[in-house]
Amino acid sequence: MNHADLVGLIEGGVTEHGGRWADLGAGEGAFTRALADLLGPGAHITAVDRDGGALRNLESESFPGLVVETKVGDFTRELGLSNLNGIVMANSLHFVRDKAHVLELVRKMLRPGGKLIVVEYGTDRGNPWVPHPFSYPKWERMAAQAGFVGTRLLRTIPSRHLGSIYSAVSER
Repeated sequence: MNHADLVGLIEGGVTEHGGRWADLGAGEGAFTRALADLLGPGAHITAVDRDGGALRNLESESFPGLVVETKVGDFTRELGLSNLNGIVMANSLHFVRDKAHVLELVRKMLRPGGKLIVVEYGTDRGNPWVPHPFSYPKWERMAAQAGFVGTRLLRTIPSRHLGSIYSAVSER
């Protein structure tokens, strides 16, 4: 996927400029960059990943008018983030077996009305590289069980791996 594809996957869930957001499982920052383009000046984005080496690319980039900070951390544990306008979890939640615990932590990080955007493979069957994916219908159920509301599908695109990728947004 190119940068425009990444922006296209999440743009329907980013309805306001600025604000405080986090990218959990940011890796080298592909979706962090897409989020920065959508949020624009005045935004503050915290890119979180367990791999500090992957985050180094973001640390060396310039994002005029907005703050992009990196944090080495594990989103399956408390991160010290709160009152966020939104969170992006792109191809990260499928590494977690116990999603209910993570979704509880994520929900606590969001302000009331805050948005969680997930990007995930459109299947419920994993493989060694994508161990615990979840289809959109399964996401609807998981999000509701975790206390999220207003869940809606944003976009679906074909993928060479596991058929398709979708994006969805849910609100606290």
